[in-house]
Amino acid sequence: MIKKILFTILLSITLISNSYSAGSSGGEGDGPKTKSNYEKAVKLIKSANKYEKKGKKDKAQSSYEKALKLLLKSNNKKPNKPDTLNYLGFTSRKLGDFENGEKYYLQGLAINPYHIGINEYLGELYVATNRHNLAVERLEVLKGCDCKEYDDLKAIIAGEKISKY
Repeated sequence: MIKKILFTILLSITLISNSYSAGSSGGEGDGPKTKSNYEKAVKLIKSANKYEKKGKKDKAQSSYEKALKLLLKSNNKKPNKPDTLNYLGFTSRKLGDFENGEKYYLQGLAINPYHIGINEYLGELYVATNRHNLAVERLEVLKGCDCKEYDDLKAIIAGEKISKY
């Protein structure tokens, strides 16, 4: 009898929680899902990367600036999300603001010390600011991840991919 009651309670909790999370990032109602500031910023960052590869630096700069503004809004609304802090650091760094970029990366690492993106990009920032020993520390954190970020940072430290930033 107690097992049936516990099962019923757990089933009810599961059903209630699922009904609340079904439309987590959209608005209310059945209308189209609106993208969050974070999602809009990520799209702009991807566009900026494409512009950079095509040599369109002004367009890339503009996209990074727009993305930074959206990320700041996102961070104000939902503070201390490591992914948001990662992209805040990334866009700041891409815009030449290494000081704030480093602050955002370090804030993200304080929350999640093993965040792959933050460790890679912070390592790149350290290479760009001639702090090789700190870049190697970031590489050591990534050592066991079996991820492309490790290989990318290792190549940058070795001087093979300097054009990435």
